[in-house]
Amino acid sequence: MKNDTLTMAIQKSGRLSEDSVKLLKQCGIRIQNGNNNLKAIANGFPMELIFLRDDDIPQYVEDGVADAGILGLNEVLEKNKDVEVIQPLGFSRCRLSVAIPRAMDYPGKEFLNGKRIATSYPVLLDKFLKENKLNAEIHPISGSVEVTPGLGLADAIFEIVSSGGTLLSNGLKETETVLKSEAVLIAGKNLSEPVNKLLQQLLFRIRSVQKAANNKYILLNAPEEQLDNIISLIPGIKSPTIMPLAEKGWYSLHSVISEDDFWGVIDKLKEAGAQGILVAPIEKMVT
Repeated sequence: MKNDTLTMAIQKSGRLSEDSVKLLKQCGIRIQNGNNNLKAIANGFPMELIFLRDDDIPQYVEDGVADAGILGLNEVLEKNKDVEVIQPLGFSRCRLSVAIPRAMDYPGKEFLNGKRIATSYPVLLDKFLKENKLNAEIHPISGSVEVTPGLGLADAIFEIVSSGGTLLSNGLKETETVLKSEAVLIAGKNLSEPVNKLLQQLLFRIRSVQKAANNKYILLNAPEEQLDNIISLIPGIKSPTIMPLAEKGWYSLHSVISEDDFWGVIDKLKEAGAQGILVAPIEKMVT
């Protein structure tokens, strides 16, 4: 590894890979080569990318082959390598759940006692069973875990669930959500000072992109007598920008509003007499 370059491992294909590349692009980092190759050089940031299977990434980061990696939290916890979770990234959200055939009644976790459970995540399943003092057979399987109950190979499964469509098509129902997962940025624990500095610079860019995605830029016209009320509704990062309009008694306000508060605040602004409300996305947000 080079001290003047951050080596980043990402999944070599699939939705997680696409979303990882998209995030890097939003951070001003462009990949020079396609991900058909094992390695790629980035433009816009001193970074080298290596493309791996997601379940191999924790080992590569622990061994120092990669300085950092992007993968699902579920894989980080399953592999249990000596790496550090630096930042949740907000995409590739899923959950690890127990599922059983739809025709079966499920009285509670005790149902799993004495059952055979197929999974691609034996470490996390074993932890769940021990925490709940359950005694079940764990059948580690790579591949299509969802088909095992239908083939008589298992009584239940423990697997990733996104939309639930795969469970439905295999006659299964979700009964216990054990872990909520999303893509995370991980890093090794023994990075050199120059490489750690690069990682912090990347993290700054990522957080700026995330803040922008969670906020909107809002412009509106407000009557003078309602200025204080409207300012209290959209305080912004510090305070709104206020400019007088040509029409006496009216002002233009520019501010930032959280995506989560958007519709509730819009209704209150209208009630307060705000007019000409414009809302625009924010590409980057540096605070």
